[in-house]
Parts: sequence; structure tokens; C-alpha cells
Amino acid sequence: MLFRFFLFLIMRIQHFIYYTLLCFVLVGCGASKNNKKRWNQKTTSSTSYSDASGARGTFLKKRNNSLDDYADVLGVSKSSLKNKELYYFIDEWLGAPHKMGGLTKSGIDCSAFIAEVYKNIYNIQLPRTSRDMAEHIKKKYTKDLKEGDLVFFSFGKRSIDHVGIYLHNNKFLHVSTKKGVIISDITDPWYGKYLERCGSFKK
Repeated sequence: MLFRFFLFLIMRIQHFIYYTLLCFVLVGCGASKNNKKRWNQKTTSSTSYSDASGARGTFLKKRNNSLDDYADVLGVSKSSLKNKELYYFIDEWLGAPHKMGGLTKSGIDCSAFIAEVYKNIYNIQLPRTSRDMAEHIKKKYTKDLKEGDLVFFSFGKRSIDHVGIYLHNNKFLHVSTKKGVIISDITDPWYGKYLERCGSFKK
């Protein structure tokens, strides 16, 4: 009887050691895999996102980005960023949250933000709403857009309900309802599907 008890005890200890070692091996493999993934990722000042609505964009670091960072995200040379004050202004607002009717960095909507950019950078007073802004542009094809031009979208039943500022290489600046002030791409299927009008503002 005593022999059987010791035999049972030895088997239990063997099982315990076996499962303990197995757990260490599995955890070790998982850590190695994660470390490998981390080191294989490209180090950059920007990251991509896709929100629940399907909209996509690019986040720079929220503040203190250099002109080189913006050139990298826009896919152009630094010398192509002619209006440096525009990018310094963008950097002050990057990541500011969306708030319908908001007018400050603690919360702002798309048309108010675009109006703020135009007032400070181009000394132009735009209409308050995106629909009214769209009535005062000289229409262009997307291939002819220049830095500072306006791009308009229709996400709802109304003809125009969102506005952004074109930058370079199909990238535009706007206020996402999910991510706030962000840079996105008009060729992305989400935005391309709803792009309604674009062009330069008629002074």
C-alpha cells in the first residue's frame, strides 16, 4: 500500500515538472516572437490607422514634428513644402479632437478648422460651413490640385458635409470625427467614394 502511494506521488511530481517546463517553453517562444516582430517594424515618426467607420489616415507625432517628418508622410522632398508656415500651424493643431461647433484646440469641427487655417495662413475669411465654402471654389480635377486647395466630401444625404485642405501627393488635412486633426489620402477607397468636389477658393 505504501509502495503504491509513493509511486502515485512520484508520478504526480513528474507531471508537475513536465507541465511547468512546457509553460516556460511556450512563454519563451511567445516572447521571442513578439521581440522579433518589434525589431522588424520600421521605425518612423508616423503610424497608420483605420477607424471603425472605415476611414484611414496617418498620424504624425502629435507635436514637434519637423518639416522632414511632413515631407516623409506626404511622399515629397522637403523643398516641395513651399509654405512652411502652413506646416508649423498644422503641427500646433495635430491631434486636436473633433467637436461639432467647436472652435478651439480642445475641440473643433472640420469647417471651423479649415477656416482657421485660411485666416491664419492665407489671410482669407472663409464661410462658416463646408457647403457654403464649396459654393466659392474654382473646380479642378484631383490631378491638378495644389497645396492649399479645398476638397469636399458628402458622407450623408446633404450634398456637402465635410471639407479638408489639399497638401501634396493626394494627401489632405482635415478633422476626423474619430481621430481629430489628421492627414489622410483622397485616393483611399473610403474618401474616394465620397469625394464630391475640389478646387481653389475664389477670392
